Amino acid sequence: MRSKKAPRGGARGKLRAHFLSNIGRVMDSDELREIAGNQTEWARRVRELRTEEGYQILTHNDRSELRPGQYLLETPKPQPAFERAISKETRAYVLDRNGFTCQMCGAVAGEPHPYDITRKTRLHLGHVIDKSVGGTDDPTNLRAICSVCNEGASNATLTRPDLQKLLIQVRRATSQDQLELLDWLIKKFPKQTAAQIKSEL
Repeated sequence: MRSKKAPRGGARGKLRAHFLSNIGRVMDSDELREIAGNQTEWARRVRELRTEEGYQILTHNDRSELRPGQYLLETPKPQPAFERAISKETRAYVLDRNGFTCQMCGAVAGEPHPYDITRKTRLHLGHVIDKSVGGTDDPTNLRAICSVCNEGASNATLTRPDLQKLLIQVRRATSQDQLELLDWLIKKFPKQTAAQIKSEL
């Protein structure tokens, strides 16, 4: 049964107490978001309970009977937690490599989020292969991901469109959109001339 009142403290503390009070019961994302005080980064706090504190919180990636967005803690005893090993240098490198853009939805850091214009886009580092299933903190396994996508990512990995698919989309776009894309490319690659970029398109 759901607790009537969430304990005091930060979102992670509230979530920890709720999981420990509901061992063996499947909980969904709506319930956990509410327990965290509707904090936008509740899913990140759940991941921190797994990766930093070692609680074995299971998801659909761990158990086939769990649906996406469902969570289950079977035992109160944490296992050895993963170290928080992502350095500031690695973080800066990955964000720069990804153009300070969410690799799932394309939202840009600091701009209004395309799926929720009331929120500014905040980027985090996400694992392509989650640490709970053997992923590492190597930059090749890290990507920029926004808070909105982070909430529902649940270790999902979207396939990036290849060059052919991108070109098809560009060719189908209006002339105005194509020009805006060209302006964006020129800003992103300032050392190349517009003629070089146009010839590559």
